[in-house]
Amino acid sequence: MSETKTSAPDSTPAAGDEDLGAAGSQLSTAPVEDAPNLPSLGVIGWARWFWRQLTSMRVALLLLLLLSLGAIPGSLIPQTGIDETKVAEFRKAHETLAPIYDKLGLFNVYSSVWFSAIYILLFVSLIGCIVPRTWQFVGQLRGRPPGAPKRLTRLPAYTTWRTEAEPEQVREAALALLKKRRFRAHLTGDAVAAEKGYLREVGNLAFHIALIVMLIAFAWGQLFKSEGNKLVVEGDGFSNTLTQYDDFKSGSLFTQDDLDPFSFNLKNFTGTYEASGPNKGTPRIYKADISYSVGADGKDEKTTIKVNEPLEIGDSKVYLVSHGYAPVITIRDGKGNIVYRDAVPLLPLDGNVTSTGAIKVMDGYRNAKGEREQLGFQAFFLPTYVKGNELASQFPALLNPVINLEAYHGDLGVDAGIPQSVYQLNKKNLKGFKDAKGAQVRENLKPGESMKLPNGAGTVTFEKEIKEWAGFQVARQPGSGWALAGSLAAIFGLAASLFIQRRRVWVRAATGSDGVTVVEMAGLGRSESAKVPEELGDLAGILYEQAPGAPDAEDDPAESEASPDPQVVPAEGAEK
Repeated sequence: MSETKTSAPDSTPAAGDEDLGAAGSQLSTAPVEDAPNLPSLGVIGWARWFWRQLTSMRVALLLLLLLSLGAIPGSLIPQTGIDETKVAEFRKAHETLAPIYDKLGLFNVYSSVWFSAIYILLFVSLIGCIVPRTWQFVGQLRGRPPGAPKRLTRLPAYTTWRTEAEPEQVREAALALLKKRRFRAHLTGDAVAAEKGYLREVGNLAFHIALIVMLIAFAWGQLFKSEGNKLVVEGDGFSNTLTQYDDFKSGSLFTQDDLDPFSFNLKNFTGTYEASGPNKGTPRIYKADISYSVGADGKDEKTTIKVNEPLEIGDSKVYLVSHGYAPVITIRDGKGNIVYRDAVPLLPLDGNVTSTGAIKVMDGYRNAKGEREQLGFQAFFLPTYVKGNELASQFPALLNPVINLEAYHGDLGVDAGIPQSVYQLNKKNLKGFKDAKGAQVRENLKPGESMKLPNGAGTVTFEKEIKEWAGFQVARQPGSGWALAGSLAAIFGLAASLFIQRRRVWVRAATGSDGVTVVEMAGLGRSESAKVPEELGDLAGILYEQAPGAPDAEDDPAESEASPDPQVVPAEGAEK
């Protein structure tokens, strides 16, 4: 009666088993590093040694770590390409640190020499690793699995039995079985050699290539990106030109010609909120109804922009990013002439849209003496005013709107040529209007109410019409699609390299000294895993049914050396 046994090999092959080394070779595309003979390297030798170090796994990981560490200052320290105002404030507040940061390039980390050097070295390291490994892998695909070693008993997983079937029949059955299990198999001498799990190396190479794609995409995006913000009041419009933006930043290679030609008008903004419960005041719907046209002669089209649902025009995306109110204010001089009438956008301070801003009358106003003068008003707006709490709105919707105005006259400072925010009032050269008691004029107005300025200086009316405004961000991020594709490919490649095992199986069928066919099966994997002996046992069980054991199998001396517990040992060679 025949029986099947498994054998555990020595942890390392004997020095004379050169065929075992050949059988286990090329299970990985990782390059084999030879220890350099340092005293006789020479210039070329040192150059080759440096190149091998640069393209090694440890250096690539070190560069990735350095790149991650180098990006930290870019997140913590204000960057000139993102917010120059904050950089100026930082310089003013840290007079000692600022010059040091300038020398280290910490105000423009992503375009600094040291960050670019790390980036380029990582790029070169990945390319230097991928190119030779790709050609090596292509060569393996075009070749065939190596022939069986002379002593299969030394392989990590091994089993053998005797059968009355002819060796040719066993080999043909083994070849058909292995091909059915999607092994790449062929006959070589008295054995069948098969290999499976090439997707592991494909995943490995795909992961490295995906990293290069991501590096290129991020670099391309940083160089050619643009991002601008624009506040648009209901009824107003926007044209995609640099002069129309409230603020704009772009990559170093971006030009004005890269802007997509389009324009749009904000027809209506709709915002609804939770009226009760723990989420009271939380926005439910934020949407902006607009009409837009592409190009100089484009037809008007209507669409709705919602949060996380941008309008895509060419390479640009128009996002809805903020919202607020723009009360309509009318200002008249002492003779009743309208010197100012407009919707004044105010900036929110909290989630209930408590807002603040400034109203500036720069031209056309004359005081009671007929002298030219400028007016300024500090505005504080509450969409839902509750008596007794004048500091904050109680709800973001217009349930009981109130505006508080603080009046000033004099010089706004806009004629000095120094830029200033339209939402802030420079009170340096302004004088406050005083009431009969000498106090600063300040009043709360409801829609339709007016405030009289002292000494016949005029009136300010809070009109019943309250418009809303929407903040839009126009972003152009080239390479984002490639970056996403690279990220997904890197994930799938990494998963394939981790969970798929490249392995080889050999089946030898030869006539023994007593005329009975001896069948030997052995397996070898890229790394230590229980999958190789399990898979070998499954294949052996199927093949055993087609070539059952001979009655005198227990007397075979070859089986007496077998061990009942198969083991898997990792093949030599480091994986990058």
